[in-house]
Amino acid sequence: MGLIAAAIAVGLGALGAGIGNGLIVNGTVQGIARQPELRGTLQTTMFIGVALVEALPIIGVVIAFIVMGQ
Repeated sequence: MGLIAAAIAVGLGALGAGIGNGLIVNGTVQGIARQPELRGTLQTTMFIGVALVEALPIIGVVIAFIVMGQ
């Protein structure tokens, strides 16, 4: 049962991160298309957002290891 829980935690974390990254990059590209002069600012904000979103699957993997260790 623990292996299934670990697989679900990692899978849902990766799925959520993929969707989140797609939305972030989509918004950034649209913003750059509307106002090209803000490219640097928008990219900086995008990279911060992507980094925060990528923390989710890492946390999922840690939870999976915790569940598997018990």
